[in-house]
Amino acid sequence: MNVQDDELRRFEVDGAAPLPVAKEQGYVEQDGARIWYASYGSGAPVILLHGGLGHSGNWGYQVTALIENGYRAILIDSRGHGRSTRDARPFSYELMASDMLAVMDALHLERAVLVGWSDGACTALVLADKAPSRVAGVFFFACNMDPSGVKPFEATPTLDRCFARHTKDYAELSATPERFKDFVADLTLMQRTQPDFSAHDLAKISVPVAIVQSEFDEFIERGHAEYLARNIPNAEFVFLSGVSHFAPLQRPEQFNIEMVAFVRKLRTSADGGAFSSRHLQQAAVSGL
Repeated sequence: MNVQDDELRRFEVDGAAPLPVAKEQGYVEQDGARIWYASYGSGAPVILLHGGLGHSGNWGYQVTALIENGYRAILIDSRGHGRSTRDARPFSYELMASDMLAVMDALHLERAVLVGWSDGACTALVLADKAPSRVAGVFFFACNMDPSGVKPFEATPTLDRCFARHTKDYAELSATPERFKDFVADLTLMQRTQPDFSAHDLAKISVPVAIVQSEFDEFIERGHAEYLARNIPNAEFVFLSGVSHFAPLQRPEQFNIEMVAFVRKLRTSADGGAFSSRHLQQAAVSGL
């Protein structure tokens, strides 16, 4: 895969790479919402959690990489995003984490690796904090864990293109396509105040974590990412050069190498056992 879309021109027009045919997909009725999910491939499960305003289709490049390396990729549209619905309650990361757990229960997944992007990264780490026995590790990309980690917003053409794509996708996928402006306002309200983890809270996280920061992230301070890596036990810091908040779309190969390496290193399956040697051999053959 040799994709480079640094300015998101391709993403604005076509979205991410098309998803393969799902082995299983459906909805879980959960606490006032219908949460959409899909499963691809076979092997140890890796759950991909997309960013705010987006949907699971934004992970098109990553799903293929995981399947090729012998893993089962599971996508979930966050509450109110994509095909998933919501009730009248305010958005919260804890509520979305409970949705993720409900999908895991429905799929009989005792344990999984979580790959989170932006809001999805927050959701993944909140789930790891609340239910560590269900989380083998968290690949935490491009997000803050308290409000101090956010940069002042500056509009750019790249952000405008991303927002245009999100607007179009919401209109096509959502059960409430006329409510996009309300959706944006409600999500922004959550992002201004959540999450708000202290250093003490971070120190209680017990699962392996990779804090992944892009060189040109538009939203997250690099110093905050480094702070998270220092204060979360068993955390490592991963730096992606030449890309921004949208690395999985801009340079998928670069992002996927780090993502697959983290998943492979955990050597942990959903039932708590080690990955089989077959999984490791497949990863080695692929060069990742």
